[in-house]
Amino acid sequence: MRDFDKSILQQINEDHPRVVELRRYFHKNPEIAKEEFNTAKRIEEELDLLGLHHQRVGETGVYSEIKGNLPGERTIVLRADIDALPIQETHECEYKSRIPNRMHACGHDSHAASLLGAAKILCANRDSFGGTIRLCFQQGEEIGYGARLFVDGGFLDGAHRCFGVHAASNIATGKIAVVPGANNASVDWFKINVHGAPAHVSTPQLGSDAVYIASQIVVSLQAIITRTISPMENILVGIGKITAGDAYNIVAKSAELEGTVRVFDGKIRKEVRLKMEKLASNIAESFGGSVSFEWTDFTSPLVNNPAVSLEVQQTADRIFGAENVIKERTPALGGDDFAEFILKVPGVYAYFGTGNPEKAETTASHHDSAFDIDEDGMLTSTAIYTFYALDFLSGK
Repeated sequence: MRDFDKSILQQINEDHPRVVELRRYFHKNPEIAKEEFNTAKRIEEELDLLGLHHQRVGETGVYSEIKGNLPGERTIVLRADIDALPIQETHECEYKSRIPNRMHACGHDSHAASLLGAAKILCANRDSFGGTIRLCFQQGEEIGYGARLFVDGGFLDGAHRCFGVHAASNIATGKIAVVPGANNASVDWFKINVHGAPAHVSTPQLGSDAVYIASQIVVSLQAIITRTISPMENILVGIGKITAGDAYNIVAKSAELEGTVRVFDGKIRKEVRLKMEKLASNIAESFGGSVSFEWTDFTSPLVNNPAVSLEVQQTADRIFGAENVIKERTPALGGDDFAEFILKVPGVYAYFGTGNPEKAETTASHHDSAFDIDEDGMLTSTAIYTFYALDFLSGK
């Protein structure tokens, strides 16, 4: 390892208590998607301390830039999501959420703190790089909202690389996963509105039973996966909510099915949607009813660029040791709207370990009310933000 690398790592270690303090502040004061007003204000206060100009993206996203003092035209985008979840925290700790039914149960507090940590180190070492580092503190990841505000707002235009990180409770602290190709699935929300006709339950032939139609649709949708798509593909069609009926003895006039579709391939994503609409319509028509669909595209599949993955792996190998860099990992059917960044600019999403078996809460699943992180994992996240930016801007 170079003397310069050792110096940067020393700076990261010395600043780590401040990063932990920031993370705990965000953890105690969580705000859900589209409500991150106080979170954005605190981020701006930290950027002010670094002398960085900033601006809002939408109402609660924050954008800033760091320019190096050396000549250089390269630009890299670093992204951290900042929103929490509508969950009541059950883990007892000194930094437990102060806001009822609000919790950082996915680690976004650590993402924001880590990027602020990296920003401080990068600002202190402007004489070591040229070009521009764009900082994106993105709101609304949990609802597939914020990334498109940054992309559509032009904040990635002309950039050469984008990079983001996510905490992972199923990866040991000190390790990092940098995996080329598909890492996360697309996320589509849908609602199927089933339209029937009411009648007394004793004379079902006089009506059109929306409950029966909806039930047939729920069961038959799985056949799209098992009988019309190659079994080699990874696809999920899930129904999470059913609402129907007015009374126990009335043939239901309407029903609603809400669910999600997850795939890794954009072409199959479109194909599944068309098949679902056709199947549901045919079933409803067979029993005298009809259907209408509502769709919301939360995010595209997240596919790490292979060439950029190799760049990040080389940086991680040098800084953390190859034995601590995971280069093969099973993709997850969960989504992340950093996918929209990668569609705009070649990039990578890395997963840093925050699981410590000696601290049970740090191995809890994401979105669990007992979730917490091993804060030493932020040494890894802060370092990879910092070193990959420096390496790319210096042409390594």
